[in-house]
Amino acid sequence: MKEIHRIVITGGPCAGKTTAFARIVSEFTIKGYKVFTVPETFTEMHDGGIRLVDYPSLDFQSMLLRQQISKEDMYYKAAMLHKAEKVVIIYDRGVLDPIAYMDPVVADMMIKISGYTMMNLMARYDAVIHMVTAADGAEEAYIENKSKNKARYESVEEAISTDKALLAVWTGHSHLRVIDNSTNFDDKITRVIKEIHSILGIPSPLEIERKFLIESPYLEELKKQLVVSESNIVQTYLCDDGCGYERRIRQRGKAGDYIYYYTEKKKLRDGVRVEKERLISESEYIEFLTQTDFRKKQIRKTRYCFIYDNLYFELDVYPFAENWAILEVELTNENDIVTIPDFIKVIKEVTNDEAYSNYALASHLPS
Repeated sequence: MKEIHRIVITGGPCAGKTTAFARIVSEFTIKGYKVFTVPETFTEMHDGGIRLVDYPSLDFQSMLLRQQISKEDMYYKAAMLHKAEKVVIIYDRGVLDPIAYMDPVVADMMIKISGYTMMNLMARYDAVIHMVTAADGAEEAYIENKSKNKARYESVEEAISTDKALLAVWTGHSHLRVIDNSTNFDDKITRVIKEIHSILGIPSPLEIERKFLIESPYLEELKKQLVVSESNIVQTYLCDDGCGYERRIRQRGKAGDYIYYYTEKKKLRDGVRVEKERLISESEYIEFLTQTDFRKKQIRKTRYCFIYDNLYFELDVYPFAENWAILEVELTNENDIVTIPDFIKVIKEVTNDEAYSNYALASHLPS
């Protein structure tokens, strides 16, 4: 079966995307993947003499969105037709990046006029890797790069502001990873490569994630202090297919704007797990429902995604849990220090406690 993986690389000015692209092509070509790289539309326009700030009209911005989507669709078609069985498409920024530079009202109108929603625009990609600008955490490197690159006009403060705006528009994607400047530059690129390994389902010797049982969260405080993306999730477990995989389907979204996923998980040995996930259509989702494992209850929850201290958190609130919720963070480096907002009260860490896995909850929920 042909594999096509779509991954956005985004981030603020001087984040290291150019170097990352070169490493990605080299690393995964050697591993047998055909790698397509989709250039940034904004740069193409700028090099052709079009400065987007000179064309703020809604019609023009909508045309650019359609142009970006058309280009991406062309690359996806090329991936489908290519003889390679394993293909990775790497996008130098995705369709949501320009929204970071737009008035929110205009951006919302543009998306609606174009016939899309934020949810299905995000769903065009399997994962988003945000590389934090060097201005935030590696200021000297940013200043040095700016002195050598005349096209780099943003001040340190402007670069950080742009970076945070870009990160905000992608918050809510089901596979968003933030690569900060807590390590040296070479290690930063290595962390990007490691994340792509994980996205492709290549077993990793270390699962770097932590999970916490917390008191019922103060959601209004959370929304007031941080950029939060909210979605409703319905998770259904499927019957064993005989291959030893834990299989599930997931509906995610809200207010009628939903996307659907099929996921397989398998533990190979302690610390090594394979996980593969793919986007499916609504009709495929309905077909999979016929394979429901009725020994397990359907899991319904509201997920709140947010960035704090350059880490991506997912907060799951369950309707059957009045006094507690689950907070999870997936790290990009085993030495990352997890800082949790002060207004979130941790009861205990449950990283290795299987009792708090969704699979276990589905097995023990009351009828």
